[in-house]
Amino acid sequence: MRRGPPLLKDAVEPIAPGSHQHDMSDEQDIAEALSLMAQNGDPVSVYPASTGTVVLGRIKAVHPELPHFTFELNEGEFIPPGEATFVAWLRSSKMQFSLAYDNWTPVPDQPTLLPLDFPLHCQVLNRRSSTRLETPLGIYYMASFVLNGKPYELQLYDFSAGGVGMRAPPRDTVGLHVGRKLQRVRLELGPDAVLIADLEIRLSRTFRSFLLGEQVQIGCQFVNLSPAMQQDLDRILIEMNASRQR
Repeated sequence: MRRGPPLLKDAVEPIAPGSHQHDMSDEQDIAEALSLMAQNGDPVSVYPASTGTVVLGRIKAVHPELPHFTFELNEGEFIPPGEATFVAWLRSSKMQFSLAYDNWTPVPDQPTLLPLDFPLHCQVLNRRSSTRLETPLGIYYMASFVLNGKPYELQLYDFSAGGVGMRAPPRDTVGLHVGRKLQRVRLELGPDAVLIADLEIRLSRTFRSFLLGEQVQIGCQFVNLSPAMQQDLDRILIEMNASRQR
């Protein structure tokens, strides 16, 4: 996946003030996000507070001895002392975090490689048409259904007014192709919230999770939602969003 150095046209603007972003502060979630960016070779834009100009690079590796990662600068680039903001696209979201060093010291004899600590938290801004809510950490919400006589049970990792995201190891997603219609899917969207809905698979991609190994991401869109079901879904989303803001 490694490509040539990021170009100026690859620069990503920081999240605008007043945007409806959410914070990611769990170390394992941050590790997985940084690992995915390293695996994909996604361009990362760095904005030093002292200059405001953009410095380009990529995340080269996330180290097993968390929480550390290595950032690879473009040849000839450097980050001046002080705080800097890192911005990149992560799947369908913009991810941003800040780090500060009195001296951004590179790896000995490798001036483009910077060993860095994890940020304490990251800001994540969705660019989907519907606001996405991630399922709470440490609680497993499931999607259960039967397709061609075979039962499936996949973990939900996010949901919105437009659809849901599911993931599972490849062996548990055989037969789940883009365009496939899933009928009467039982969605657990909270401790006491269950919704039965029809879905259409709109996305299927394989990725490697830092913690879980190879996974398949299945993105689904709601179809044939009745007005009553839409009201139930809206209520669940409002309640979960409100609980996170307390």
